[in-house]
Amino acid sequence: MIFPEIQAASGAASKPLPLAKEVMFDFARGVPVFRGGVPVYVTGREAVRVWAWKALNTWRYLHPIYSRSYGCDVYDLIGRAYSEDLKHSEAVRYVRDCLCINPYIKEVRDVAVDFSGDLLTISCCVSSIYGEVTLNV
Repeated sequence: MIFPEIQAASGAASKPLPLAKEVMFDFARGVPVFRGGVPVYVTGREAVRVWAWKALNTWRYLHPIYSRSYGCDVYDLIGRAYSEDLKHSEAVRYVRDCLCINPYIKEVRDVAVDFSGDLLTISCCVSSIYGEVTLNV
């Protein structure tokens, strides 16, 4: 092989992904859920929803605890003198880039972003291996 790191292995079967698991999240309060001092876990589609919500609400590169591929770049639009169309298209691209790194997520569609003053709201439909997830951030 000339370029072994970019050539797919022939005949290699990919391993199935383990069941997605995340700590339950209270989206209204922005905090993880604990009962008796122990985190409550969710799996499957709800775990994908938690992961996606947290990824969209995390500024990429800000926290060294996260990998460089985790988080959203949409915060880079703050204070930029871009046209509304450019800000909108970049925000949509940033949302897709943020979410599509997750191997449980197959597609991100119907991305809607709204800039109202200092507030950015994002909604989208995420197709995961467990089914559809709707996000409103």
